Amino acid sequence: MKFEDGLRRLEEIVSTMDEGKVSLDEALNLFKDGLLLTKELSQQLDEIEQKVEILIKKDDGSIEKKPFLQEEV
Repeated sequence: MKFEDGLRRLEEIVSTMDEGKVSLDEALNLFKDGLLLTKELSQQLDEIEQKVEILIKKDDGSIEKKPFLQEEV
């Protein structure tokens, strides 16, 4: 599943639950679906983050590639 599609579906689940017009059983099923979807999207983000590199321009004008680390943000 594409990340954007998963995120859109997650937003739909949240919106539906926020309306409060679903039965308790349906809300529980939507909650479970949302949790699974959140886990999948989180894994996708982790994989993408591992592929991202930062280009750093050194004082001498050369370019250095460095892995992106979340702590640097």
